[in-house]
Amino acid sequence: MKKTILCLLSASLIFLAAPVSTKAFSGEVTQGAGSYSTTLPTGAATPQNEIYKTANVTSPMPTNDWWSSLAWVPYSEAQYPHPLALKNQQNGLRIFNPSGKITVNPGYIAGWMDDVNDFTVGHSVSASFPDAKVDGFSDWFVKSLFQSGSNKMSATYGHGSPYVFFEFSGGNPKLSFNGVPEVWSGSASSPVLGITVNGSHYGLFGPSGTTWSGLGTSTLINQLNGKNYFTVAALPDKTKATLDKFQQYAYSFVTSSKAQYSYNEASSEVTTTFNVATTAKEGTQSGTIFALYPHQWKNSSQPLLGYTYNSVRGLMKTAEGASFQTKMKFTGVLPSLPDLGSYDKNTLNNYINEAKAEVYSGDRDTYWTGKRLGKLAALAPIADQAGNTAAATQFRNEIKSRLQDWFKASDSSGNLKSSSLFVYNNNWGTLIGYPDSFGSAVELNDHHFHYGYFIKAAAEIARVDKSWASDSQWGQMVQLLIRDIANTDRSDSKFPYLRNFDPYAGHTWASGHAKFGDGNNNESSSEAMNAWAGLILWGEATGNAQTRDLGIYLYTTEMNAINEYWFDVHGTNTPAGMQSATASMIWGGKTVGNATWWTDNATEVHGINWLPITSASLYLTQYSEYAAKNYNDLLRKSGGNFSPWEDIVYMYRAISDPSDAKAKFSARVAAMTPEAGNSKANAYHWIYNLDALGNIDRSITANSPIYAVFHKNGVKTYVAYNFTNQVKTVTFSDGHSITVQPNSFNTGNGSGGGNPQPDTEAPSIPANVRATTKTASVVTLEWDAATDNVGVTGYIIYKDGAQAAEISGTSASITGLSAASTYSFTVKARDAAGNLSAASNSVEVTTEPASGGNEGGGETEDYKVGARFVSDREALLQFTPKTASAYVDVHYTLTGGQQLNYRMTNNGGVWEQRVTDLDIGKAVSYWFTYEKAGLQYETPSFSYTHQQTSSTTTDVPQLPLPSVDPVFEKTS
Repeated sequence: MKKTILCLLSASLIFLAAPVSTKAFSGEVTQGAGSYSTTLPTGAATPQNEIYKTANVTSPMPTNDWWSSLAWVPYSEAQYPHPLALKNQQNGLRIFNPSGKITVNPGYIAGWMDDVNDFTVGHSVSASFPDAKVDGFSDWFVKSLFQSGSNKMSATYGHGSPYVFFEFSGGNPKLSFNGVPEVWSGSASSPVLGITVNGSHYGLFGPSGTTWSGLGTSTLINQLNGKNYFTVAALPDKTKATLDKFQQYAYSFVTSSKAQYSYNEASSEVTTTFNVATTAKEGTQSGTIFALYPHQWKNSSQPLLGYTYNSVRGLMKTAEGASFQTKMKFTGVLPSLPDLGSYDKNTLNNYINEAKAEVYSGDRDTYWTGKRLGKLAALAPIADQAGNTAAATQFRNEIKSRLQDWFKASDSSGNLKSSSLFVYNNNWGTLIGYPDSFGSAVELNDHHFHYGYFIKAAAEIARVDKSWASDSQWGQMVQLLIRDIANTDRSDSKFPYLRNFDPYAGHTWASGHAKFGDGNNNESSSEAMNAWAGLILWGEATGNAQTRDLGIYLYTTEMNAINEYWFDVHGTNTPAGMQSATASMIWGGKTVGNATWWTDNATEVHGINWLPITSASLYLTQYSEYAAKNYNDLLRKSGGNFSPWEDIVYMYRAISDPSDAKAKFSARVAAMTPEAGNSKANAYHWIYNLDALGNIDRSITANSPIYAVFHKNGVKTYVAYNFTNQVKTVTFSDGHSITVQPNSFNTGNGSGGGNPQPDTEAPSIPANVRATTKTASVVTLEWDAATDNVGVTGYIIYKDGAQAAEISGTSASITGLSAASTYSFTVKARDAAGNLSAASNSVEVTTEPASGGNEGGGETEDYKVGARFVSDREALLQFTPKTASAYVDVHYTLTGGQQLNYRMTNNGGVWEQRVTDLDIGKAVSYWFTYEKAGLQYETPSFSYTHQQTSSTTTDVPQLPLPSVDPVFEKTS
């Protein structure tokens, strides 16, 4: 993404008036007080009409993915799913294993494919194909189809898979090499061969009973003998034992992949489960072999195989099975830094007033408008802290008026605007802002960078003006931007799932099309983090826990990827010879450390992954030793000339040496022109806060997401912000607690002083674990509460020795069980410091036989729950509280799919939510959170099987579970 410098003129600020539509034009779609257009303004550029897909692809086409070039060009450019590299071309799929060929230069690490390596899998009858098209996709796998008349070849491949799965029609697999491959296992009469070509090892797996022709030549053909499947696997070595192990899964074809996440607020932990569905072409083997990236295997307890692959991201380790999990700690986000800096308030106010006097004269496209919004959103709370109400009001008024201008597609006469609007492109399933920039329209580049600024600025308004952010006002337009860059509904007909985020790679991709020999790329990881922080803050400010938790998942995962692949904070992924302490940009086929898209200026090479530095950037402070290394590398390259982003450099320097940062900032501030999205006030505020507080303590978490724990010279400072209208107590994992007033930061450092002794005492064992109800698929357990010297924060339920759930109360419903099956359950208690009790008594439960009936709901002294059939495709979930509730939220999954979360509709005291897109026999697992007398409560889980019968409710003896702060564990 190319950047230019903006000019700021000192004059009185000119506000943009929010247009009021009197008559909607044809194509205007209203969203609360705002709207978007389905009609293009005159002269607006659009992405190409052609999408290379088959009729099997009916949902919105993903963009900004590692495989996206397959949808944009007749074949594809090089693709880098790792450990393999692949390219769809006229004669078939070219396969390259770069594992043993990673090269290092002073400025980059490369593992790209050329026009030679290693071989091409084609069709024995069709020597060429007119194109290759997307025939299907899932979270990290894609299927390409080559077709010429009735002759077909499909290839299914994905991230972290050493396998490529082929299916043929009208011919056989034809493998073309540039030389004669070494065949070190198998023969012409055996279906399986082990080969080596150009130093890389492969397993070739034909169906049982098939033979080979061409051994000893540069062309091998597997005679399928009436069968239609074939597999290639990249092998980590050339031993027969390894070939046999990979043969175990070679006929287990991956048909879909799904990454499901959950955020546990009590433990501040993000769990991601990576699942594959497979079909056995031979035998009964299920599952596959995964190759895990460093950010995955370093955060997983999954048993690993001994096989590894080298990659441009570092060492990939392997695991087997149908799934694996990662667990990562979320270290919190703040809406602004607190008013705890060592700054002089008068000096701070001078910088605020300097920003107040500026008139924006930069470009008006989505990126530069976004940068302006981001600058104002950082300034407004700083002005509040300085008592500069006039400046704070002006900053927020400008944010509102700019957002409202962009969030309305018609002018005051009801006509289509020519600029400052969003247009929905139905062909590609995307929202495009005009004026566009950096290919955001034609190539669908950088939407997360651009729109992230809009979302984060809207979150700052929502923090202080809930009405403005409501659905009836401007909230729907903000949610639309979120859906464009990070939609979580896989069944959404308007937007693809998680457009910019790659759940397996753990980070975002910037190019919409990925039409490069190096694959896709992502430069400014910090601007991606800015977007995800915006989702967190918007979700928290508007009470939308689903959006908040999505942001936490994206923020936490991308933070771990940044620390591994951009910064390599542990020094384990970058080979010797790379003479840069940071990556400026990562590609599928390389890691670059010596240039950006537009310059090799050292300050910009380093700074592009720091900016914008705001309160959402505290993740940069987790490794101060690395921050010193990064800064010193920049100092070596630049000689101390930090133009044009010296303000950003001094802010980053404050992480490792705040005294030096203060001195440099003070010496240069008079002559300084801040980076376009920054201000002197923000830089000063950041530097002097870090000077007073220190950096983030990544070892301590909180049971609330809007928090930070700083440490300096052995002193810890605990900070939290409360977005709600009630007083809130925030407890930290070291046992510390603070009280936070409504819509405020905490004003003190809480109980126990600044540096309490760590809590090492485990809770007592939960007693009297018992099963209270059971069905064919659900068992409800209760137990007596455990005790702890500080306090019990939750309980972990184990099913047959494996963790099945973690909750805050003393009752849990374990769902998804098999009928007429016996399970063993135990429970452990957890405290705020993470100490676990010993396991409780074990209780064995045998589920009821399958009845095919409708289990429906239940009733307690507090509420009645029901689910009823509406139509073949729809059911109605109902919750009737015995005491009036201010709100009720329902959380449900469909047959093990993603969890959906909705605020229910109150219909005369009965809260209702329709569940759509059902099929007869589909299972719905659901539970509720509801308000009663100012507190929030949780229900156990219930299940419903969709069929045309009369709904019933049954007595359920559990009492509701109180939780003063809602604890959501959601899966998306």
